[in-house]
Amino acid sequence: MWLEPGPGPVGWTNAAGAGFWLAALICAGATVEDLARRTISNWFCLGALSAGGLLHWYSRGWRGLGAALLGAGVGFLVFLLFYLLGGMGGGDVKLMGGLGALLGWERIWLAVFLTAVAGAVGAAAVALPGLVRRGSRTGRRPAAVPYAPAIAVGTMLTLWSRPY
Repeated sequence: MWLEPGPGPVGWTNAAGAGFWLAALICAGATVEDLARRTISNWFCLGALSAGGLLHWYSRGWRGLGAALLGAGVGFLVFLLFYLLGGMGGGDVKLMGGLGALLGWERIWLAVFLTAVAGAVGAAAVALPGLVRRGSRTGRRPAAVPYAPAIAVGTMLTLWSRPY
């Protein structure tokens, strides 16, 4: 079943394996699109939300659906705060909400933390070479950094460290 302990999902043999591979595909697709076009299609977000709800419901019934919806709400609301502060785009917020449904409320907190760490590392990797080259800050606003790669890293690390 969905929450059985074990070495982690590796195939399509159960809901856990399906959830793992669906999350991997959604993360990969959203990352490619965010890097190429600086946008994340609603299809990725809605796909993750729908898949998470259905998989949790299939494996744990109404409680599972509740866990998926709570995970979606937590992922969405935490990232909504950063969106309102101007730190990320709306697609990032919706993607984290959708992936929160796949992860469930039990795993979304770790994913949010790992995503923040991955985002900080990615932003530093983009910003530091420019600061070193210039020797100082120029007062210009830094270029926006696509955040879907950080979301993908945080989500996949969560699934690898805390399998279903």
